[in-house]
Amino acid sequence: MGEGLNRNRFMREMLLKVLTIVLLATLVSCDFIERIEAKSEKINRFETAALNLSKDKRALQVHVSKLEFEIQALKAKNNYLSIQIQKKRNTQRKVASVAPKKKDAVKFQIYKWTPSQLLAMAENEFTRKNFDKSSQYFYSFRNNFKGHKEITDKFLFQSGIAAYESGKHNKWAEDSLKTLISQYPTSQYYRGAKLWLALTNLRQGKRGEFFNTVEEFRKKYRNTQEWKILSVHYEEIVQKYKD
Repeated sequence: MGEGLNRNRFMREMLLKVLTIVLLATLVSCDFIERIEAKSEKINRFETAALNLSKDKRALQVHVSKLEFEIQALKAKNNYLSIQIQKKRNTQRKVASVAPKKKDAVKFQIYKWTPSQLLAMAENEFTRKNFDKSSQYFYSFRNNFKGHKEITDKFLFQSGIAAYESGKHNKWAEDSLKTLISQYPTSQYYRGAKLWLALTNLRQGKRGEFFNTVEEFRKKYRNTQEWKILSVHYEEIVQKYKD
């Protein structure tokens, strides 16, 4: 009887120990899991923050690169202007009889114009009647962008007028207008090109070519606006220049 009681007591104690161990293990496991989850969440926050910082860093690097480019462009322009100021001062010191070089309004090698930029400058100066600058921009466009789609009949017409009106670039005017006449015989600017070419020839002393055009207008285009413009001075021109 006593032996049975001892065995039961022993079993109860063993069971109590097992339950205690299990309870402790469970508590420890829960705490461990919670710590793991907290640490994982913390790591995720760090990774997200690091990713955002990396994006911000790249954006700042792009911005810095743009600013550095702009700074270099400004330095180049400033250096160019300094050189031009010094050249101007040196020119002023020269003897007055020495003729200065023609002013280059385009400075293509410095500003590296794109076709759209150069054409916009040419048309803008043309509208403002700054024909010397306009003719230089048109001429530079033709030289630097040969075969470009923007070299149309309108382009050639404006280029020719700008060169003529500048009073300095008769050869440019002649080249643009002759190109228009030969390449665009059905253009709305065709007769106008002939008129301006005739005036260019007259200015260059090419009287024969001038009067050939005058006679062509008198016979073929008497009802046109171009002839009306030319006929106002026709008789005076004939008396002064006809052989």
